[in-house]
Amino acid sequence: MSKSQKSLKAFAYLRTSSAANIGEDKDSGRRQLHAIEGFAKRAGIELVGTYHDEAVKGSDPIDTRPGFAEMLEALEANGTKTIIVETANRFARDLMVQEVGFAMLKARGIDLIAADSPTSFLDDTPTARLIRQVLGAISEFEKAMLVAKLKGARDRKRRSGVKVEGRKSIGEERPETVALARSLARARPKGGKRSLREISAALAEAGHTTKMGTPYAPTAIKLMLARASGRLVGNATDGPGQRSP
Repeated sequence: MSKSQKSLKAFAYLRTSSAANIGEDKDSGRRQLHAIEGFAKRAGIELVGTYHDEAVKGSDPIDTRPGFAEMLEALEANGTKTIIVETANRFARDLMVQEVGFAMLKARGIDLIAADSPTSFLDDTPTARLIRQVLGAISEFEKAMLVAKLKGARDRKRRSGVKVEGRKSIGEERPETVALARSLARARPKGGKRSLREISAALAEAGHTTKMGTPYAPTAIKLMLARASGRLVGNATDGPGQRSP
């Protein structure tokens, strides 16, 4: 390895297309950075910064991405002329966006390196362009097939009555809370049946509260009982002397 290669500096660029893959408990960003760092270490390249576009689609134009725009400013400021991405489709999944973005960087004298295929962007021969375009087309096709498969699976679940979208109900997230609420609604303490507020208080005393740590509202208790039984429950009241509608 030559001295010039050892002194080469670069920025790492990460892109996560789905908001569901963002967060400390998600591995998309960590995986991308690990691959980039591994390649940089093997190639003797010093990473001097990392930029991440979160919840940005691979089809979004390069110049509309906030993280990428910030990285370009940093590149101009410190003279670094190399960007490393995990794979070509992390730079851009859409073939046209990929080629336009690559041409823009090339015009600025900036090299783009894909860690999994280091020469795919550095070589600008007709063969390299063909390979890059074929890989981009395959990436577009794979994404379209995945979207179609997921839509088909969701449609089949909907037809069978299975919930596939939307926020989870309390029964789905906390079945033990709903089970206790049902038990409390069936119990017959001295003085009559428990009201919805009394059930809420009993749940809170047993450690079953909302995510904010507050007792469940009577309407939430009513929904628990209704969803658990498949109908609105009429044997629990909102308060003394008041029956649930």
